[in-house]
Amino acid sequence: MLIEIKGLCKKYSPKAKYTISGIDIKGYAGEVIGILGHNGAGKSTMIKCITGMHPYERGRIKIAGHDLATNAIEAKKSFGYVSDEFTLFEKMTGYEFVNFMADIYRVSPSDRKKRIARFQKIFALGDSIFNPISSYSHGMKQKIAFMGALIHNPIVFILDEPMVGLDPHTANEVKNFFVDHSRRGNLVLFSSHNLDVVERVCDRVYIIDQGRILEEIKVKEFTQSGRNLEQYFLSITQRVARV
Repeated sequence: MLIEIKGLCKKYSPKAKYTISGIDIKGYAGEVIGILGHNGAGKSTMIKCITGMHPYERGRIKIAGHDLATNAIEAKKSFGYVSDEFTLFEKMTGYEFVNFMADIYRVSPSDRKKRIARFQKIFALGDSIFNPISSYSHGMKQKIAFMGALIHNPIVFILDEPMVGLDPHTANEVKNFFVDHSRRGNLVLFSSHNLDVVERVCDRVYIIDQGRILEEIKVKEFTQSGRNLEQYFLSITQRVARV
């Protein structure tokens, strides 16, 4: 098991209601897992807790066997993370940024060379990788953010709304990469409200609403049964909203 989240609860002030409550998620090698929910459902809060950006009141988070509360450094070495509002050093070139990330994770010169060459084939930045990041489009910045997050070959790749602002061609490249990365024995976990993306690439989906997991769905079995994920998602979240 590469991710184990049990009983995760988070609120932003002592008197506030829990933003997320009782979250249980398991993720295994070779999977793409989607966290599906409307805006404000609690997806980003959950992702920020998993990556150690936010403290949490209760629960346990283990990544690649490392408990985030007691062994944070090893846990964080095990994953790469791209947020929905990623920040890059825009005076650097793309190549400098990826090498900077490689330095942080102590990736050897030979390994980083091989990995950058592979990512160049996947994301097709071409000679633009040597241009300042400030000159990049949103999609190009997203690709460099991916490369920086993946340069240490993390076994877990975590993303928050990775398709926001991407053109159709780049979005398709990213979706294909998720599937390929998971099939190499890794785990991809991402949040989204895009049902088309989730249905196309995910093995399992957790539907979250009002800070709670409503249901876990095995996507292939669900779609083969003839049910429509979009209709089901809308019906289950609307039903909860009326309660």
